Amino acid sequence: MLGFLQQYKKLNRSVLYFLLCLFSLSVIDASLYLILNIHMSKSGYSDPQIASFLTSRFFTALCFGIPLGMFIQTRRIKPILAFVSILFPLVLLLALYAIEHGIDWLLYVSFALIGFSVGNRFILSPPFILRNVKKEHHTMVFSLNFATWSAGLILSGIIIFILKFLNPEFFTDRNMLAFFCVFGFTGFLSALLITENYKVGELEQKSVKFFDFDWKTISKASAPTLVIAVGAGLTIPYINLFFFHVFDMDSDQFALLGTATSVLILLAALLVPSIKTKWGYKAITTSQTLSVIALFFLACTDFLNIYSFAIYMAIICFAIRQPLMNLANPMTSEMSMYYVGKKNQEMMSAIVSSIWAGSWFFSSIVFKFLRASGLRYGKIFLITTLLYAIGVLLYFFLIKDYYKKKDLGIIVD
Repeated sequence: MLGFLQQYKKLNRSVLYFLLCLFSLSVIDASLYLILNIHMSKSGYSDPQIASFLTSRFFTALCFGIPLGMFIQTRRIKPILAFVSILFPLVLLLALYAIEHGIDWLLYVSFALIGFSVGNRFILSPPFILRNVKKEHHTMVFSLNFATWSAGLILSGIIIFILKFLNPEFFTDRNMLAFFCVFGFTGFLSALLITENYKVGELEQKSVKFFDFDWKTISKASAPTLVIAVGAGLTIPYINLFFFHVFDMDSDQFALLGTATSVLILLAALLVPSIKTKWGYKAITTSQTLSVIALFFLACTDFLNIYSFAIYMAIICFAIRQPLMNLANPMTSEMSMYYVGKKNQEMMSAIVSSIWAGSWFFSSIVFKFLRASGLRYGKIFLITTLLYAIGVLLYFFLIKDYYKKKDLGIIVD
């Protein structure tokens, strides 16, 4: 029944250490996703204020994206990943101190450094995979790369729910976030054990001049991501606030929901190699389309919350949306890297990370304005649905062009 898991045994130890490092970072990031916004809301911060702090996180990631993409063209990734792994938990502890004492300027700085840490993690991953993993294992490791996020959500969600159940007075949102910071230092230890299998001299032959990149191809490959990222930025960072305000779902309950959906995401990610083998990259738009439909009905639950069935409908729609949209991510990442070619891969990785950061920065500003104007979550989510639909259409044309170029021998993956 689980025979498809046998293929993952082929990976070498260094790649496993790399994935373990990403998993440790994902556990911290997942705890932020599950309870940080709720913790800030309970501490007296309004939705617009929370969105304002998040803008500093996304703005920093945006600013450092392209420079880092050029920097790693001729650099080893291990030292940078190790630095990020120790920085992330430290700055989260700083953010918790700032929240507790109401030091807004320090909170802006902390969120900015969190953005730097998380942004770098996503920029570094695809180039490391392409440099250090055998070609026949690329799809597998890209899938595991994305699976670390859902696995981190599962672990953090289970821990949050159990600890709150055992002793809610001691295991407050703040104390649990501090616990995850301590756990996160295991990522630094894992990073130290990584062995990179290429020589710096090989990298020094690469071009790092800005105009040496094929910006037309990079722009075409990143356009669908841009549209989807803008839409996601209006929804994903605030989904816990949606359940908290609309359905009175507290952090432990949302953590349980996040854990359940993350199991589905993890299973979906592990199935990606098999799905790609059977249907190719055309499976991307199918899963995305079904996800958009689920998000549409999730948005509708905001207008039906006076009915008892609405919360169950919201949970089901959320549980459907999460694995379907995430199922496409490993394939879109891999296809985009092949589409732009070797010379552009590090920059493509940086551009994609910058797009997500920049889009979420922009979306945070828009979300802050929309919520301050009294716009309901349901209407904001409907805007996301429309943007997602446009993004899926752009992916349809990109996939079509990918196969056309592959048939002509322009793309060799």
